[in-house]
Amino acid sequence: MLLRRTWAVARKELRHIARNRLSLFLVTLSPALLLFLLAYVFAFNVDTADLAVWDLSRTSASRHFVAALTGGEHLRLAAQATSYDEIDRLLVAGTVDAALVLPPDFAARLGQPLQLQIVLDGSNPIIANQILGIIGRAAAAAIADLQPAGVLAPPTFEVRSRVWYNEELKSQVSMVPGLMGIVLSLPALALSLSLTREKELGTLEGLMATPLEGVAYLLGKTAAYVVTGLVGLLASWLVAVGWFRVPFRGDLGLLVLLTAAYFLATCGVSLLIASRIRSQQAAMLLVMLIFFVPSFFLAGLIDPIDRTSPTSVALAIPLPATHYIAIARGQFLKGIGLEVLGAAALTLLLMGLLALLISTLAFRKRLA
Repeated sequence: MLLRRTWAVARKELRHIARNRLSLFLVTLSPALLLFLLAYVFAFNVDTADLAVWDLSRTSASRHFVAALTGGEHLRLAAQATSYDEIDRLLVAGTVDAALVLPPDFAARLGQPLQLQIVLDGSNPIIANQILGIIGRAAAAAIADLQPAGVLAPPTFEVRSRVWYNEELKSQVSMVPGLMGIVLSLPALALSLSLTREKELGTLEGLMATPLEGVAYLLGKTAAYVVTGLVGLLASWLVAVGWFRVPFRGDLGLLVLLTAAYFLATCGVSLLIASRIRSQQAAMLLVMLIFFVPSFFLAGLIDPIDRTSPTSVALAIPLPATHYIAIARGQFLKGIGLEVLGAAALTLLLMGLLALLISTLAFRKRLA
C-alpha cells in the first residue's frame, strides 16, 4: 500500500514537471546550461602573457636571451622597463602581466648558476602561478636555444615531469566535473519550490483529507525529482564530454547510481528546508545559501580541503557537494570505482536517508 501511494505521488509529480515548462527546464536542461556558463567563468587557463624586461646587462647575450624568450607564441615583449617604479606603473595599469629583471652580470655568469628576478601581480595568485610557469618554460627553451652557440654549458642532469589525469593542466578539465556538483543541486531547488508552492496555493490542504501518509508523499516527490534530475545529469555529461572535451574514464552506469545518491542527499536537505518554510522566495534563498554559495569555496572545488584544519573539515563534510565533487572528478579523470568512492557514496546515502527520516517525522498533515 505504501509503495502504491508513493508511486501515485511520484507519477503525479512527474506529470506536473512535464506540464510545467519552467520546472522541466529547471531540472533537466538548466544544469547543463549553467555548467556551460560556469565553466567559462571559472576557466583559469592562461595561454599568453605580456612581459616587461628590465635589462641591466645590456649585452648581446642578454638581448639574444630576451629575443629567444619572447619569440614563441606564449610570451610577448610589451615594454622595456628602466626602474622598479616603471614596472609598478605597468603592472598597475595592466599593460603587462609580469616583469623580468636581468642582472648586470648576466653575460659574465653564462654557464654558471644564474638568478633572474620575475615580478608578478599577486592579486590573482592562480593566474600569477600560471604566468610563472609560462615564463619558466620559455626561459628553459631560451637557454636551450643558446646552448648550440656554446653560450651556456650543457646541464649535468635533466628533469622530466609527467602529469597524470590532466596532461595539459587545463583548468576546465578539472573544473567542469567539479562544477557538476554545483549545477546538479538545481533539482533539489525545484523540489523545495514545488513543496512551498503547494503550501502557498493551498493545494496541500487537499492531501489532509486523504489517507496518504507523509512518508509516501515525501518519498514520491523526492523520487520524481531524482528521476528527472538524472536527465539533467546526462545533459551535463554530454556538455562536459562533447563540448569541453573532458575525458571520461569511468563507468557511466556507476556515475548515474552515485549521482542518484547525491540527489537523495540534496533533495533530503531540501525537504527539510521546505517542510519548515511556507514561502518560495525564502526556500530558494536558503537552498542557494546552503548548496551553492558554500560549495564554491568550502567543498574543494577550487582549492583542496585543508585536512589539517579541523575547521575546514567540519565545514566541508556536511556539504553534499564535497563528496560529489570527489565522485565526479574520480569518475571523469581517474576512472576509479567504488573501491575508492564507496565512502563518499555511503556518506551521501546516509545524509539522504537521515534527512528524509527527519523530514518525515517533522511533516504534519495539518494546517500550520
